[in-house]
Amino acid sequence: MGRVDRRDLLEQTRSLHEHTEAEWTGTEPIVKPIPAGEFYRCETNAEMRWEVLRGQGYLVPVANFFVRNHTSTPVIDAATWRLGVFGTGLAGQPTSVSPVTFTLDDLLRLPSRTVVTALECAGNGRSFFATQQGHAAPGTPWKLGGIGVAAWTGVPLSDVLDRAGLTSEATDVMPCGLDPGFVEDGIDYGPMRRPIPVAKALDDVILAYEMNGRPLPPDHGYPVRAIVPGWAGVASVKWVGQIEVSATPLTSYWNTRAYRLFGPPYPGGGTLITGQVVKSAFELEWGARLPANAPFLLTGRSWSGNGPIARTEVSTDGGRTWLPATSREAAPLAAAPRGMAPHSADGAWQLWELPWITPAPGRYELRARATDVTGATQPATATPNAGGYLFDAVVGHPVTIA
Repeated sequence: MGRVDRRDLLEQTRSLHEHTEAEWTGTEPIVKPIPAGEFYRCETNAEMRWEVLRGQGYLVPVANFFVRNHTSTPVIDAATWRLGVFGTGLAGQPTSVSPVTFTLDDLLRLPSRTVVTALECAGNGRSFFATQQGHAAPGTPWKLGGIGVAAWTGVPLSDVLDRAGLTSEATDVMPCGLDPGFVEDGIDYGPMRRPIPVAKALDDVILAYEMNGRPLPPDHGYPVRAIVPGWAGVASVKWVGQIEVSATPLTSYWNTRAYRLFGPPYPGGGTLITGQVVKSAFELEWGARLPANAPFLLTGRSWSGNGPIARTEVSTDGGRTWLPATSREAAPLAAAPRGMAPHSADGAWQLWELPWITPAPGRYELRARATDVTGATQPATATPNAGGYLFDAVVGHPVTIA
């Protein structure tokens, strides 16, 4: 695990902050440009259009990466930013008023780690509960573009906790963002925060300061964010300013009222959402128009929070027949981090393809169905829940042949 060039990164972060301050008016919840041809915009969120990934490499370019904000993107000066670590799970039990503090320079002095992993909103695919199954759910009506894979570079959270004085009594670790407080029904629940068990925190979680080899952009957590591999994106808190380490279980709005599965299959207080489910998507415009009786290469990507994808099958006739898709290598990505091959990832997702001769003119439905290494396969119907989370059913992708 190498070290980043501290001077280079500090200069880049300083330049990024100055440029952002000069350009940012503060009138929009998202800082970066959100072109209509590349994103679906929904209030404070921006969903990637899948057609932008056709011909792209393994990693999603930062410009095309989806944005999930509960409120709005804060613009933070890394020069004055501090990380405060406190709580009853640390030696001496420092408080939030007098925490153990780290600067960005402190983090850059520690050995770094690069993790290639997917970030996916727990509500990705929510709209299909309504359009395919007749069970509408509140919240952002994502299709399948609330997902992105990037190379995240930062310091292992275990190293920071060790230096802060982690004790054996610690049970929960809760990163807290610096975003504006989230208000619902007149109640201010404060900035985004969500606890994770100390065992997960010590396993593979990092505090990232780079994304695809460059400093984190504001919308993606600048200057430092948590990355919790394999878990729903809500756990990967952006703009981290504090971390509470507790000897007793911790709670927040985001693990009690939201990001839980409620409904008849989930009795009592519901089921906490941690990991993600199996999904597939075509790198193709929704409702695309294609020429009749012509060769066309269908391409797409499949992924799972359980681990690598074992196989993907594709149907071009609405699910009556299925053909095995072929795994494909990713094209090079210029922004790949130092020393990392652009597609060297431990199964963040599988890129696949299938040659197709388009049929006669008419309307058709394409489907993709993936199976991961645990044997979990996308079902025909997803189990409904009140929040519209974790949609894992096969999605019918409409096309018109003309």
